[in-house]
Amino acid sequence: MRKRHITRLVGIAAASAAGLAAAVPSVPAAAAGAHVVSPGQSIQAAVDAARPGDTIVVRPGTYRESVRISTPGLTLRGSGDRTVIMPAAGRASGDDCAGAGNGICVLGTAARTVDGVTVRSLRVTGFTRSGLWASWTDRLTVRSVTADTNGVWGIAQQRSTRSDIRDSTARSNGDAGIFVANSVDEEGGATDTGGTRVRRNSLTDNRIGFTARRVRNLSVRDNTFTANCSGVFVVGDEGTPQAGAMSVRSNRITGNNKFCAATDRLPAIQGSGIVLTGTASTEVRSNEIRDNVGATPLSGGVVLFKSFVGAKNTDNTVSGNVVLGNQPADLANRDTGTGNRFTGNVCTTSAPAGMC
Repeated sequence: MRKRHITRLVGIAAASAAGLAAAVPSVPAAAAGAHVVSPGQSIQAAVDAARPGDTIVVRPGTYRESVRISTPGLTLRGSGDRTVIMPAAGRASGDDCAGAGNGICVLGTAARTVDGVTVRSLRVTGFTRSGLWASWTDRLTVRSVTADTNGVWGIAQQRSTRSDIRDSTARSNGDAGIFVANSVDEEGGATDTGGTRVRRNSLTDNRIGFTARRVRNLSVRDNTFTANCSGVFVVGDEGTPQAGAMSVRSNRITGNNKFCAATDRLPAIQGSGIVLTGTASTEVRSNEIRDNVGATPLSGGVVLFKSFVGAKNTDNTVSGNVVLGNQPADLANRDTGTGNRFTGNVCTTSAPAGMC
């Protein structure tokens, strides 16, 4: 009897323990293909060890290095602004990322683009050129990245298609907070981005908030631009095809009154909301553009201006915007191109008169 009683109690205890284990969720094991980097370890070493589709998780801390990514499908994920990537101490190495003064680089080639890379939830700061630089990429996602105090661009790409740059912050960079171009070192017609999207970003205290240079087919939507010299700058030239065929819509562009001196290609910039130069078939619609004030040739709420080489704006539509408190004018057409339309905007001043 006593032996049977003890055996029964042991059985009950085992069953209870099994039930409790079933009721309490277990701590998940590290997912297959995940690599975790902690302070004092190398992000680049983890990237080099990764396979296509893997995730690199970078824990909070400061990492003094540049990171070069050429593995397709890779995700580099931090913990927001608590994960900081800064330049290494001393002289940068001579590779095509750190040596060029960039923080994070996503680099493909003309023969083989690097596809499906995601960079998210981290801060990249203090690099002499770009915080994040991409070249020859397809379907790049940049999400919740802070790029600040970099010498030229915050987040920049060339020769890339179908990118999604969103929910990010670019501030206090030497040139554009976000920069999308066909090429930074070659001439040529505008390239088709395949529908690149720039959305829900905050762009503050840069030379220019967002620059699109010699590109077509992209969307700039639901972003906030403030305290730059210019909010949005769309640049085209005499190349074929012409830059444009893009949408700048539902953005808030206010108080971009920082002063930037003239360069060898552009006059001084101050108080510019949206500037179109040498652009065709671009839609500027449903934006709130207020209190951009300056006294330069590019000052005003929405400004059409011929390009540096004299290419004219053609067939652009500026409609349904609230454009108020901008000086010297809310709407300014300082070009002689044809087919440009200003319709249904809420504004009080224009140059020439009669567009409000």
